[in-house]
Amino acid sequence: MKGVTILGATGSIGVSTLEVMARHPERYRAVALTAHRDVEGLYRQCLQFRPAYAVMAEEAAAAQLASRLKVACPETRVLAGTAGLEEVATLPEADCVMAAIVGAAGLLPTLAAARAGKRVLLANKEALVMAGRLFMDEVRDHGAELLPIDSEHNAIFQCLPPRDGCALAARGVRRILLTSSGGPFLRRRVEELATVTPEEACAHPNWAMGRKISVDSATMMNKGLEVIEACWLFAAAPDEVAVVIHPQSVVHSMVEYVDGSVLAQLASPDMRVPIAHALAWPERIESGAETLDLFAVARLDFEPPDLERFPCLAYAYEAARRGGTAAAILNAANEVAVAAFLAGEIAFTAIPRVIAATLDALPARTAAALSDILDDDRAAREHARDLVRRYKGS
Repeated sequence: MKGVTILGATGSIGVSTLEVMARHPERYRAVALTAHRDVEGLYRQCLQFRPAYAVMAEEAAAAQLASRLKVACPETRVLAGTAGLEEVATLPEADCVMAAIVGAAGLLPTLAAARAGKRVLLANKEALVMAGRLFMDEVRDHGAELLPIDSEHNAIFQCLPPRDGCALAARGVRRILLTSSGGPFLRRRVEELATVTPEEACAHPNWAMGRKISVDSATMMNKGLEVIEACWLFAAAPDEVAVVIHPQSVVHSMVEYVDGSVLAQLASPDMRVPIAHALAWPERIESGAETLDLFAVARLDFEPPDLERFPCLAYAYEAARRGGTAAAILNAANEVAVAAFLAGEIAFTAIPRVIAATLDALPARTAAALSDILDDDRAAREHARDLVRRYKGS
């Protein structure tokens, strides 16, 4: 039986992971579950799965959870903060770690899991976006196993020949085709985007996701971050990763080979599919997702992205080409801008303005250590917050 730590257990990926594990109680057990501030959600999960550890990112939330579990689930030890997250990411009894904390907050515990040589199921794309070279070096140096959970990267993983760290061309690959639904505003007139609401931006047509990632999908920054992630995961140059709009979300990504072959992975838009694949790899287990009905789908459409409608995608490619800490700056500015939009402080169209201005203002540098990345992340957040104050109401 494999022990599993889930970083971000109460989010959509964490919930789906527990659903897959519950279908196979003879194969998996929850060693540790973590959450940011959702005490009620983590409390219910602890009662059901009885983990040895539970972690709340916030001290006050941890104290509240510990009080509630003292009688109801006394075998669960409650920890708090980044130190607690890193501790459960490195537990000897945890064979694999689901890294599903959203945003930069997931970087340090995910790095800790890699340094502990775990099988890391990577749903936190920011770990690679912010610290790609450092993270991949830690995976290699400590013998960790890295399996992607994003449906697109999981699809690419399945369509590529066995990974050996060499460049795509050496494996007979011409390019990676990263698919995107186009989000809720694919057909919305560009001039109407300034008035969209957070509720509209979070109404994804195909996927059920958290609010931050839903907004990223609406701006296509999520796809831009996935381009950067793909470059690190598959030793690809930015120009070897092409984004393809595919509204049906049935083809999760494709790999084009030099002989003209294109391999694609198809499935229903359900995150339990890549989660089950990564949990059991190289075996296959039942995920609970509906089997894809191609007759019901009937058609598959593909088109190139419109960068006027989705400027965030262009900024992500720019950051990928710059290298160094540019992607960390991009990610930090985006997190600040999206939070401000969700709080009603800025318009949807101000998100790319904040990102572009932050990238222009802060020069990227080579990241010799994690501290360089974290320093530039902080500087970018400060600059982006200044811009939010300037753009407030616009």
